[in-house]
Amino acid sequence: MFYNLNGDSIMGERIIFHVDVNNAFLSWTAVKMLNEGEKLDIRKIPSVIGGNEKDRHGIVLAKSPIAKKFGIVTAETLYSARKKCPNLKIFPPDFRWYYKESNLMYKYLSTFTPIIERYSVDECFLDLTGTNLIYKDYIKLAYEIKNHIRDEFGFTVNVGIGNNKLCAKMASDFEKPDKVHTLYNNEIKDKMWGLPIEDLFMVGKSSSKKLRELGISKIGDLAVCKENYLRKYFKNQAVFLINSANGIDYSKVEPRSSKSDSISVSETLPYDVSDKEKIKEILFRQTDEVSRALREQEQFAKTVAVTYKNSLFQSYQHQMKLSVPANSTTDIYKVVIQILDESWKDDAIRNIGVRLADFCNNRVEQVSIFNEVKEKKTGKIEEIADNINKKYGGASVMPASIKVIGKMNRNKKSN
Repeated sequence: MFYNLNGDSIMGERIIFHVDVNNAFLSWTAVKMLNEGEKLDIRKIPSVIGGNEKDRHGIVLAKSPIAKKFGIVTAETLYSARKKCPNLKIFPPDFRWYYKESNLMYKYLSTFTPIIERYSVDECFLDLTGTNLIYKDYIKLAYEIKNHIRDEFGFTVNVGIGNNKLCAKMASDFEKPDKVHTLYNNEIKDKMWGLPIEDLFMVGKSSSKKLRELGISKIGDLAVCKENYLRKYFKNQAVFLINSANGIDYSKVEPRSSKSDSISVSETLPYDVSDKEKIKEILFRQTDEVSRALREQEQFAKTVAVTYKNSLFQSYQHQMKLSVPANSTTDIYKVVIQILDESWKDDAIRNIGVRLADFCNNRVEQVSIFNEVKEKKTGKIEEIADNINKKYGGASVMPASIKVIGKMNRNKKSN
């Protein structure tokens, strides 16, 4: 895809789809249970997806529509949720299954355009710019996609259509579930400006609270705000906020090429996470994904980075150069955990990711014959694991050594 200096495609007005799974973790758990013979659809009862109920720090990751009516909200403790609804049913998350369902959807969506970006485990952006000769009616196409996913895969999605990623994302967040919405450039004032400031994509609790204190309660108020005034309170973030309120976004849909110079995955979290152990779980899933992609390219990485965006929208990263290039999930995850320990700021994290870069085709190192044998053995094990994971999705199997990395790391800190 080619763009001019304004970020517009030279093939005409941009057309971006955002496909967002409705209540993903709970819906995917329901699908799994129904596939296994369960008669009750947990989406139709007061239920949540959460951690160990015995742990008073366990939190709600997803809630059913009925649970929502009891006032249960994402990220509150299970203890609190149970007090609101004594007969609440709590089910554990199954991230391996979620990645399998995510991969199923991603594979299907990839049949419509090669320019597809997996924004998170339950969201994808599709760039359909210049496809008007193939798809005569984009709204009709969106309904086709939505209905196919519902009827064939057993869960529902919202599809948002816009002239950029921000507007497509905003559109998909309109009325749910199982809906198609548009937010074209000529619809921004009518459809977006009247919404509360909290609904603006990428505006967190702290920013929306500060904006309300300044008398900015709706997106339209922010859209007409003077940059110099806002800069006093938000500094360089002021331009971003005003542009967002006006539906201005030049970011591209970033597909992962078959053989790229860097591989990264990042995830916008359903709630701000400040629990380091939960961050480690997320980083493992991301490390497994980027490491497998690197092995598919038959390459090795010399640089590993962890990227953060906190609840105040401050972005930062920490990276490490490897003395020996790696593509093993085990080796890379050890580095990721080391990076986390060195760079963790006790922030509430809104978005986190792992990036691999500086690729080479061989592990150039001096090794003994024993190390060489060990490396060949490890590579074979991960090759087998990759084949199984390709077939069954997610991280169905993993080297046992990975499971103890986090535990060893915790033990070091306690000693």
